[in-house]
Order: sequence, then structure tokens, then C-alpha cells
Amino acid sequence: MDYRLFHWINDVAASNPWLGHAAATMESWSIPVFAVATVALWLLARPGAERKWKLACSSALASVALALLLNQAFAHAWSRARPYAAHPGATVFGSRSHDPSFPSDHASAAFAIAVAVFLFDRFVGAMFIAAAIIIASGRVVAGVHYPADVLAGALVGTATAVFVVRAGSPVLIRLVRLVERVTDPVLALVWRLAPAKRRTAPE
Repeated sequence: MDYRLFHWINDVAASNPWLGHAAATMESWSIPVFAVATVALWLLARPGAERKWKLACSSALASVALALLLNQAFAHAWSRARPYAAHPGATVFGSRSHDPSFPSDHASAAFAIAVAVFLFDRFVGAMFIAAAIIIASGRVVAGVHYPADVLAGALVGTATAVFVVRAGSPVLIRLVRLVERVTDPVLALVWRLAPAKRRTAPE
């Protein structure tokens, strides 16, 4: 069933190369952009205000680390070959990797971030989740993962995010308090300068 679904999606992408190339292009920058957006949650949080966005950022990063660690354990337990390795006739638009196919690290990382953010803010989190779905789907369209790989990755990312936010909050709160001692003085200066620039701007 998994291969039949992959084969159908792969045939559609092969018949519409623009779709496969678009997925491959997106995959090349999607995770770095996701990481930058996650760090931005901390950097854009006003110093001294509620710590929601800092906790969202730290929870997301911790969830990614845990998700990728679990993926390594799963990959060691079942080293599933990539679709293009098992089926040489498959069309591949993304870069070829020798890493195990199951589960998808891209999907795990994207959903770990997205679900962690969602647990702190539903509106912003929903946008992250929509982007995570596109990233995960793109891995199949690009021909580098089976559908079950990205589904498993999404489940791993979701589970780790829920665990980190629910069980790891006391540790993360203490960590946030330590790190903000370094970042808040710098960010406070930026926040003070921004209104000053607007006041002195020529009319």
C-alpha cells in the first residue's frame, strides 16, 4: 500500500516536472527557514514581557533535538532503503541520500517545531503546522521518501513536542531565565532604539 501510493504520487510528479522541481527547491531551504522563524520568536519577544514566545522557541528547539534522537534509534532498528534505492525506476527530484528512509527527519523536525509553537499560540502555530504539512508532503513529491516515512516523522515530531511542552516546562522555564539574562539587555536596546528612529524620521 505504501509503495503503491508512492508510485502514484511519483508518476504524477514525473508527468508534471514543475511540481517535482518546486518540491525539491522548497526542500532545500524549508528547514533553515523554519529554524530562523523559530529563533525569531525569541528575538521578537519584548524583554520583560510574558515569556510565551521564548518558551515556544525553546520548546520547539528541544522538541527537534529529541525527535531527531528518536529517529536515529528507529533507523537503527529498521534501516529502510530510500524509494529510489529500492525502486531504481523512481523519478527523483531532490538530492539523493544514503540515510535510512524511515522515519523522515524533515517531517519530524517540521512537526516538532510546529506543534510546540501551536501549544503556545494556536494562530501562529496553525501557520507553522500548515508549513510543516507542505514540507512533509514535498518529501514524497520529490521522490525521496515513502508516505509512511513522513507520516511516522510527523507523529514522532508531534509526540516529542507534546512531551517537551507538557513534561519539560519546569526545566525550560529555568533555562529561559538563564538565557534571557544575556539576550534581554541587547534586545531591550533594540526595542528602545526602534521608536527613537521613528520619531526622528523625516516627515
